[in-house]
Amino acid sequence: MAADQGVQASSKAGPALADERAEQSSAGAVLTSPRLPLLLAQYAVFPVALIAGWQACAQIGLVRRSVLPAPTDVALVWFDLITGATDAAARYSGTWLDHAAASIWRVFAGFGWGVALGIFAGLLIGLSRIMERVLDPTIQVLRNIPVTAWVPLSLVFFGIGNAPAVFLIGLGAFFPAAVNTTHGVRQINVTLTKAARMMGADERELLFRVILPGALPSVMTGVRLSMGIAWVLVVVAEILAVRSGLGYLLNDAYLFYRNDVVIAAMLSIGILGFISDRIVVLVRDYLLEWNRLETFSGQN
Repeated sequence: MAADQGVQASSKAGPALADERAEQSSAGAVLTSPRLPLLLAQYAVFPVALIAGWQACAQIGLVRRSVLPAPTDVALVWFDLITGATDAAARYSGTWLDHAAASIWRVFAGFGWGVALGIFAGLLIGLSRIMERVLDPTIQVLRNIPVTAWVPLSLVFFGIGNAPAVFLIGLGAFFPAAVNTTHGVRQINVTLTKAARMMGADERELLFRVILPGALPSVMTGVRLSMGIAWVLVVVAEILAVRSGLGYLLNDAYLFYRNDVVIAAMLSIGILGFISDRIVVLVRDYLLEWNRLETFSGQN
C-alpha cells in the first residue's frame, strides 16, 4: 500500500516538476537562443522610431530647433553635461554627476522613510478595524491634497535645504505604500488564517508566516508606485527648496532658455527613475519567487 501511494504521489508530482524544469530551462535559454535579436528589436523599435521622427521634424524645420532641439543637439549637450569636454552646455558643463548624485540621495532618502511609514500604517489599518477607523479617514483626506500644496509649510518648518525636499518626496511615497499594503492584508483568504490558527499559530507566527507573505504582492506594487512618485516629486522639491539636483538644473536651464539642457535633465530623471524601478522589480521578483509559477505572466 505504501509503495502504491508513493507511486501515485510521484506520478502526480512528475508532470509539475517537469513543467517547472522546462520553464526554467527555457527562460535560461532565451539569452542564447536565436530569438534574442528579435527580443532586443521589440524593446528598441518604439524609442528608436520616436527619436527618428523627432530628428526628422527638426531637420526639415517642422519645429524650430531653438524651441525643440534635435536629438543630436541634446546628445551633444548631455555628453558635455557629464564630461565637461566640449563646453556645449556652457555654464552647466560637467555638472551632471553632482546634480544626479544630489537627486538620487534625496529620492532614496524620501522614498525610504515614506515607504517604511506607509507599510507600517497599512499593516495597522489592515489588521485592525479600530486602527482603520482611527487612521484611514485622515490618510484619505491628506492623500487628496497635492504635494505641491505642502511646499509653503515645508519651507516654514524645515527652511531651505535637503530637509523640505526629503519631506515632500517621502510624503508622496507614503500614500501608495499605505493604500496598497492595506489592500494586500485585507484581500488574504480568511481560510488561510483560520487554518493557521487551527494548526496552533500564535499572533506573531500568523503575521510573519501568513499575512505578510500573502500581502507581499500588493505591498511591492505600492513600493513600485512610490518609487515612481518619488522621482516625479524630486523636480518639485528641488525647484523650490534647494539649489542642486536635476530638478534645479532643469528649472535653471529653463530660466536661461537652454531647452537642450532642459530636455537632457528630463531624460536623465526618466532614465534614473527607470533604473530605480528595475531595482525594485528585481527585489520584488526575488521576494515573490514562490509566487512566480502561480501567476499570469503575459503571452508572447
